Amino acid sequence: MRMIQAQIPARPVRTLVLGSTSPYRRELLARLRVPFQTAAPHVDETPRPGEAPAALAARLARAKADDVAARYPEALVIGSDQVAELDGQPLGKPGSHERAVAQLRAMSGRTVYFHTALALVCHASGWVAEDMAHVEVRLRVLSDAEIERYLQAERPYDCAGSAKSEGLGIALLEAIVSDDPTALIGLPLIRTARWLRAAGVELP
Repeated sequence: MRMIQAQIPARPVRTLVLGSTSPYRRELLARLRVPFQTAAPHVDETPRPGEAPAALAARLARAKADDVAARYPEALVIGSDQVAELDGQPLGKPGSHERAVAQLRAMSGRTVYFHTALALVCHASGWVAEDMAHVEVRLRVLSDAEIERYLQAERPYDCAGSAKSEGLGIALLEAIVSDDPTALIGLPLIRTARWLRAAGVELP
């Protein structure tokens, strides 16, 4: 993933805004123990014809950051998006029990790729950073009974690919391969911390 960086002029650290209402991303960013606000981005997340899953994630992360930054131009805004990929096709949030069952049946015994894109922007300074974390997830062969127990316990209908590895979903997996493990939950914290430091935010 191409990364773009521009310099922020020396000045007090700007307000940090997470351009997301996801409780998962909010909880992840809170781990860094820096004050931040949240704001909902208003972005059409419909894939474009022929758009690759990773490209979709990158476009939406930047669009979310830019949308929120338009309302908070002096702030440093974080946008992120995750798209799961199976056989080259995107797997979105299931939204219902029936669709989650279908997703997990299709994923059973397979390798699924999760592309988690990150964008940090400040409109006032023109500073932009973009990055991407890729996570390879290998699932066990799952029985319908296992799928049903998992869905009843976790109800992951707002998670891409019905994956909730921070909970019972971990029991469905054979392996996770990534250099930024929190990316699977929704925000790649290693990359986020790197770019926050570059933007002048002091971290432990």
